This record gives sequence, C-alpha cells and structure tokens, in this order.
Amino acid sequence: MDSWSDIVDVCSSVAIHGSHIHVVNDIKFTGDKIPPMRIPSLSDETLSGKTPDVLIIGGGISGCAIARELTKWNLSVMLLEKEADFALGASGSNDGEVHVGFDLSKGSLKQKYVLLGNKIFDQITDELDVPFKRIGQYAAFTQSWLFIPICLLALWRRFYDGVWDTRIVTRKKLLKKNSTFSKKMKFAVYNSSAGVVCPYGLTIAYAENAAENGAELYLNTAVLDMETDKDGNITSVTTNRGKVYPKVVINAAGVFADDVAEMAKDRFYSIYPRRGTNSIQDKKAAKNIDTIASVQYINKAMFKKGHTKGGGLMRTVHDNVLAGPDAVETYKKEDTSTNAESIKTVYDKQKGTVPANSERDIITYFTGVRAPTFEEDFIIEWGRKCPNMIHCSGIQSPGLTAAPAFAFDIEKMVVEKLNPEKNKNFNPRRQGVPSLKNMDLEKRAEMIKKNPDYGIIICRCEEISKGEIIDALNRPLCPPTVDAIKRRVRPGMGRCQGGFCSPLVMQIIAEERGLKLSDVKKASTEAVVLYGETKGGALHG
Repeated sequence: MDSWSDIVDVCSSVAIHGSHIHVVNDIKFTGDKIPPMRIPSLSDETLSGKTPDVLIIGGGISGCAIARELTKWNLSVMLLEKEADFALGASGSNDGEVHVGFDLSKGSLKQKYVLLGNKIFDQITDELDVPFKRIGQYAAFTQSWLFIPICLLALWRRFYDGVWDTRIVTRKKLLKKNSTFSKKMKFAVYNSSAGVVCPYGLTIAYAENAAENGAELYLNTAVLDMETDKDGNITSVTTNRGKVYPKVVINAAGVFADDVAEMAKDRFYSIYPRRGTNSIQDKKAAKNIDTIASVQYINKAMFKKGHTKGGGLMRTVHDNVLAGPDAVETYKKEDTSTNAESIKTVYDKQKGTVPANSERDIITYFTGVRAPTFEEDFIIEWGRKCPNMIHCSGIQSPGLTAAPAFAFDIEKMVVEKLNPEKNKNFNPRRQGVPSLKNMDLEKRAEMIKKNPDYGIIICRCEEISKGEIIDALNRPLCPPTVDAIKRRVRPGMGRCQGGFCSPLVMQIIAEERGLKLSDVKKASTEAVVLYGETKGGALHG
C-alpha cells in the first residue's frame, strides 16, 4: 500500500484490545522509503566477550528503571543505549504527567501498572532525589447534557476500576478555584493524585542509581544482530562495540522493540510510531494555571480511532507551562521534527481551556515519537519463541507513570529464572546535584562558603551556578556535552534558551574535561558547535 494512514487503519481495524493476540504488520509500504535505524559512529571492541547475567536494550525510563531494580540482587547487569545520553527518545520528549488512569479500563496492563505506579511515585522520587508535585488534574466538559453520563462513568472508575480519587466538580466550584479557566466549562472530572515530574530527570536518576549499585551502562551502543540456539534462546548479541553473551535479554527498545524482537526470531507484535509535539512556555505564563487541565469535546471524530490524543495544559514541575501533545501517525521512527501545524492544533484546542494562554509565551517546543502496539496496551512477558528474552514493549503514555511498577514485576521474572542472592550493599538512595535556586538565603550562603563556585551564576534565567555544572559533570554517566548538562541541571532551559549561558557552559566543560573548546559538542559526537577559531593564526591569514 502507498498510504501509511491506510496501513494503520487496516491493522487497527483487526486489533483486539485487551487481547494477547497481537497484530503483526507485514504490509509493504510503497509510498516512501522507511528510514533505517541510526547507528552510532563509534566502533570498538569494548564489550567483546562480556557475559552479563542480564542485558537490557534501551536507556529510556523502562530500561533504566529495570536496571536499578535488578541491582538489588547479585546479578551482573548491563544496559545498552544507542544514543549519546539517556532519555533521548520518548522518555525525554513527553509532558512529564504522572497519570491517574481515569481513561483506562480494568483488565489492561496500562491500567494495572498506572494505578500501582501512581501510588509509589512519592517513594521512588524521594529515594532518587527527583522533584515531584501532585497538582491535580481537571478534565472539563462544555456540554451540559454529558453531566449524568460522566457522573456515572466517574462512579464506575472510582468504585470498579479503582481510581479512588475521582470526583465531579461543578461549574461554580471549578471556576471559583480556577478563575482563568474558560467560562464555557460546565463541570469537570477531578483527580487530586495526578502529578508532574521531569521525565528525563527521573530517567537519568534511575540510571545513576543503577550505576552506583554496580550496573554497567553503555551509551552510543546499538544492538545490530543476535544469534539463537535450536531452542530459541539468545546465545549472543552483536553491537557496534563487540559481541556480548548474556543469560537473559530484556527488550526495552521503544520504537525499535519489534525490530529487536525480529532479531531474536520472536516478533509477535508490531510497533507503529506516533509523533507528539509539546510546547514549553515562559514561567510568566504560570499565572494562568497551577494544575493539569484540558477540555474534552465529545464528537464523531473521537470515535474514529481509539487513540485520540487531545493534550492539555499543565504547570510543569519547574513552573513553566506545557501545552500538548497532539498525535500524528508516522512511519519514521526517529522523526522528531516539529511543524507549525502541530503547534496550531494544540493551541486551537487549549484556547478552550484557558483563553488567556498564548502562543506568544512559547520559548521552545519539542517532538517525541511514542511506541504503541495496535492493541494500544503494554507488552510485559517472556518471549513466545525465545525463552530467555523479556519483552517490555508498547510502552507509550502513560509509560512514565507505569515504569516504576512494571520494573518491579520484571525484576521478579528475572529473579525467578536466575535465582540470585540479594545484594546486601544495595543503596536505594541517590543524591542529586544541589539546587541553588531552591535554597533559602541561609543555605545558599553555607553552600557558597563551602564551594565558591556556587556563587558564580552562569545561567541567569534558571539561576544555575558554575558549581552545579561542575558537580553534574563529575557525576556518574554524564557525557561532556552541552545538552547533557542542560538535562541534568537546566542551564539553557529559560527564556533565552541558552543564548547567553551556552558559551560559558562550553567553556566549563572544556576546562573540566581538558578539551579544546571546539571539541565540546552540543548533544553527541556528530553535533558540532564550533569548527575552529575565526580570528588570528592561519585561519585569519
């Protein structure tokens, strides 16, 4: 077929939601060339001959959470991520909402793990020293005739599906508490347990804690092929950095999970990529919203597909405002480009939530590619033809919320198979980089006295000091790139988007790592910022 949307419609039409029977898409797409997976330029034999007990493929929230939980045991754990840092896929390109599961029915793995994950988020973020706020969520309606049906649905979700905090808020109470909301709202469903977290911050924290507890994590490392024996077991995994011989393989490869399954001759599902674009607004827009909110429009278009994604507005954990995402099917698994149409779609809808919200406050935007199956549910199970592979696949929204919970179950699956002893030295607590901005004046003074670099502000927008940048560089698993520092301590995340502080950040990286300024990259070895001097010497002459 020459139309990708037609292929998606055909496969979706035969998918059985809630079933363990999965659609495998082998329809040949003739409308364009599907881009191959990007392979890192790095090539060496660093991993040749290694024999880990567990090999995890993928450094998103799923892989990093699983790696951390497995270090509770005396197991040699290895994680491979093909990008130059963690959370560069969907795990770092989502809205950071910790969901409550109101839109999910009992019986799905999504619903099971979202309910469990939401409950333990306070504990997990406390252990990993990651900011987390429960700010509540409103799903508002503008059609009065929906009041009785939605009330019944809310009761069903609360008492049958277990979404315990579901309640209806009338128009009067809704607008009294949220004066900036649209006056067209008639009522809303409210869940107090909804929250926000930094998605890439949590992923990195999981990775650091896993490394602190003995896991080996490798960036710029792609899985290229696998060998299996006559019983279907994986015997070796070939990467761009050598061949590895694991006992158990965990497939947490996101949009490439079905490709990894194919390497293991265990492809019983298909991933079809879905792009979603979010916009980030300046912190001054935060006066318009201090919660998570969206307007739900009931119309015929909603029922054409089972994965409609309207997006919403939310106050982020860092006090920006985020709008989005939308949902656009794509055959390009690594297409994170952003177009004006996606931004317009989101903002046209969100004017119905908070009319004062404006595109003029946008300071940046980003696009992620989600990894759904046609059944729109997670896959957490042992291989069907490959006895030593666990599939952690189809992890799309609300995968961030669910990851802490399904990581526990995958830990149990591995322990049952390998029967290891407990790691008596496991430390669940990870200490993050001190945040100068969040200290009171007394603590700031103490910090600066202890380390004068904390008294030198590099990023004025986000109030990030030189000391924080240096501390981030010296933590486990921090690539010496501008974007890696940005994800860890936020210089460049403010209004100017690094226009003032990026050169200073590059200089600090160069000094700390003994690099030439031109050797400091933006995001990866291929992302060059400076090519050389433009004044003096041979170049000028």
